[in-house]
Amino acid sequence: MKKEMKFGTLCVHAGEAPDPSYGAHTTPIYQTSTFVFENAEQGAARFAGEEEGYTYMRIMPNSPTHAALVEKVAVLEGAETGQTFSSGMAAITAVALSQLEKGDHLLSSNVLYGSTYSLFSSILTKYGVEVSFVDTSDLEQVKNHIKKNTKMIFLETPANPTLIICDIAETSKMAKEIGALSIVDNTFATSYFQRALPLGADAVVHSSTKYIGGHADLLGGVVVGSKEFIKSMESIVNTTGATMGPLEAWLCIRGLKTLHLRMEKHACNAMAVAQFLEAHPKIEWVRYPGLTSHPQHEIAKKQMSGFGGMISFGIKGGIEAGRKLMNNVALCTLAVSLGAVDTLIQHPASMTHATIAREVRLKVGITDNMVRISVGVEDSEDIIADLDQALALT
Repeated sequence: MKKEMKFGTLCVHAGEAPDPSYGAHTTPIYQTSTFVFENAEQGAARFAGEEEGYTYMRIMPNSPTHAALVEKVAVLEGAETGQTFSSGMAAITAVALSQLEKGDHLLSSNVLYGSTYSLFSSILTKYGVEVSFVDTSDLEQVKNHIKKNTKMIFLETPANPTLIICDIAETSKMAKEIGALSIVDNTFATSYFQRALPLGADAVVHSSTKYIGGHADLLGGVVVGSKEFIKSMESIVNTTGATMGPLEAWLCIRGLKTLHLRMEKHACNAMAVAQFLEAHPKIEWVRYPGLTSHPQHEIAKKQMSGFGGMISFGIKGGIEAGRKLMNNVALCTLAVSLGAVDTLIQHPASMTHATIAREVRLKVGITDNMVRISVGVEDSEDIIADLDQALALT
């Protein structure tokens, strides 16, 4: 695919070509567990890494369906290559296990998806990895917590669910100065609104369950970066077997074909909803990177071309008011996850981030009255009307 192609064209065409066997227009789903070799010598050469090709669905590069998805995501992110996984958490776990060992130090955002926080705080530490959680939106805090054994800085930006923004370029620069890796979870922004690799990051992870798939009908994850970085993950990937299924890979390919269209609508709707909430008397505060009231609005403008579809807000009346709000929405769907064409609403403290101790949640801004909305692609007037009627009942 020519690099001068625009993003939307790349969404549709990158990584794909007519199937050479039968001329199928769309990428086939290779629904097979294993691949046949022409002879014993070829099988041995492929397992030895001396010949490119497919061997077994668990082993990189998995299948031609996965390869098409990897190339598409890599092109959109400005990466050389990538690897797919059965979930976003499988992707993050593979990055951590392949790059960190006993005695290493991981410096991480203190606001993370709940399972990422649990992986870092409870599992990596069990095996001797030292972990520090800091406010990575504050560059001074990042600088002050870097150690001689720091091997990785992990950013989630915008962060789930507080929507804080981290300066990718400056943090990646700090990491490079000490020989550490900088990893960015780009699930919220997607490559349409934010490209972390050109800003200096070493690798980008996505939960493709979210905006990449886009329709709340699959689980998946992907990591993209340099060929060297992805190659360094090979042993962990092949051994642990957290492989994305071929159908899920195909669904992600299909989802990416409309990523640019969906993200524009998500962001347009989110801005309208955020402005409505900010002006509503029953709302205490709103966090959306596109609002000038966002504490890192200027950084968001610097590194993002748009502000995405995620909003968090605090409702007056605390957790009880939030419960009433979520129990009275009619159009919005009470469900976890995000990035679907439908508008989803949930309560982080009791749902997605319930595994994090309350004192830790409060310290990083995940308050009991916080509500998170993944704004869908419905007409914004209908989303606002639904929230308005539900707020009237709180």
